Amino acid sequence: MTTSPTRSPLAYAACAALLLYGLAQTWWALGGAGFPFGADDANPEYSAFEHVGRARLAPWLAAGFLSASAVAALLARPGRGLPRGAARVLYGAAGVYVAAVMCLLADFRILGHLAYALMLRFGAVDWSVVNQLFAVTAAGLLAAAAVAHHRRRTGACGRCGRRDGGGGWAAPEAAARWGRRAAYTAVVVPLFYASTRWAWFFGWPLGISDELWEEGQEDHLWVYGAALATLGALGSLLTLGLVQRWGETFPRWMVGLRGRRVPLTLAVVPASVVSVLVTIAGVMYIRLHLTGAFDHPRRDWGASVPETVWPVWGVALALATLAYYLRRRGACGRCGRG
Repeated sequence: MTTSPTRSPLAYAACAALLLYGLAQTWWALGGAGFPFGADDANPEYSAFEHVGRARLAPWLAAGFLSASAVAALLARPGRGLPRGAARVLYGAAGVYVAAVMCLLADFRILGHLAYALMLRFGAVDWSVVNQLFAVTAAGLLAAAAVAHHRRRTGACGRCGRRDGGGGWAAPEAAARWGRRAAYTAVVVPLFYASTRWAWFFGWPLGISDELWEEGQEDHLWVYGAALATLGALGSLLTLGLVQRWGETFPRWMVGLRGRRVPLTLAVVPASVVSVLVTIAGVMYIRLHLTGAFDHPRRDWGASVPETVWPVWGVALALATLAYYLRRRGACGRCGRG
């Protein structure tokens, strides 16, 4: 069988992206214009560093991104030549960086921009969101580089991650079992959020005061809210495709496609992206609740509490997507396993 490559292009890509952004943060720390985070954010109320300006925040971010680029450079080295303890330190450092980006730098605006784009409501590009998206992409590359390095260290296939001796939890039969539970969870959770927005649209102020409902009604907020809720509900129903037959073979009513196999990436890529974005958005709402940023009374719980369960949605969707991938990936073209 073909062995894993000694070096990973993912690690080089992560190193380049992180180094580039670390240099940008250094430029901002030295006084360059256009710093996108903290008090300089277009909407600082969403930021974990709402009251921290560029002079204090940019040097820390520069150090963080440059350190992460060094981690990525080390992950690009041949995996077997690194001691187990050192490898664990690298994996831990990569995990800390990914968590910091998702919990502190990124917020729900990435998901909001995606939703509005699907609704064809294209507005001015938000510079803060562009930077968040770049940071999240770099974090994803670093996480992938860590996974690739671990595969090289353990002698697993660099493409599929399989080893000799059976699939265990990653076997198709096992993935079908735990993936089904994850998929049903990912279907149910977003309906909690959607139900409040539909209720507001139809005139029932579920979870909010009459005063707040009337303010939103005057600004037509509940129309947009219902539209976003409907997109989320439709997305949750599409999640069923990860465990239903029509998610693997196009149904009969799809003229020109019926009977054909659904491309693996057509389901895996969008579901993976959404799982990350809804998790980021939910973490932001939890953070804002913990810091007391919401100034609305308890009777207005419907305005922000439903979003705090989104991390459950995101994790369940990610697991369901992983199970779908494991069931459908077939034999590996590099190592022949499967």
